[in-house]
Amino acid sequence: MLELFYKLHNEAGTDEAGRGCLAGPVTAAAIILPEDFENEILNDSKQLSEKKRMLLKPLLEKNCVTYGVAHVFPAEIDKINILNASIVGMHRSLDQLKTNPDFIVVDGNKFKPYKDILHECIIKGDGKYMNIAAASVLAKTYRDEYMENLHEEFPMYNWKKNKGYPTKEHREAIRKYGITKYHRKSFRQLPEQFTLDL
Repeated sequence: MLELFYKLHNEAGTDEAGRGCLAGPVTAAAIILPEDFENEILNDSKQLSEKKRMLLKPLLEKNCVTYGVAHVFPAEIDKINILNASIVGMHRSLDQLKTNPDFIVVDGNKFKPYKDILHECIIKGDGKYMNIAAASVLAKTYRDEYMENLHEEFPMYNWKKNKGYPTKEHREAIRKYGITKYHRKSFRQLPEQFTLDL
């Protein structure tokens, strides 16, 4: 079972979803769990089925101390790059916490200091620590929901299934229909980029 990192009173975990997508936002979440929080299912969101993630989402929201979720949209991603957009998203999700964390654990190996709060970057932290895993579940479920709503506007890309990731089907739709305002223009949309009229 996953545990907290330092087991501090207000230890926040933060993570993002959608970094490798061709369309849609990168979505970050931050969460503080109670020290006595336990859950047998909770794990890195990529290791969980959609059904399990959807079961966990309301449970985490109800039982956490506080949480925040932030989308960073394609225009900003194109302007500042995906790594900076991911960090900006994590900072914005931390801004939403109703309790200031004493410490922040971050999934991955890159982060910029948030206020004057100590942090630790942990590679594959979403499979090691509860609060990062919880943040990964919230980031993933909120982003998936957003992409499912966008699908109604542009069903030809099948975002309700691929969520904006570079699947063969998504790339074929880009080849056929071009890109939308929700696509990231700084990303290589097709392997042979020069054939795509941006």
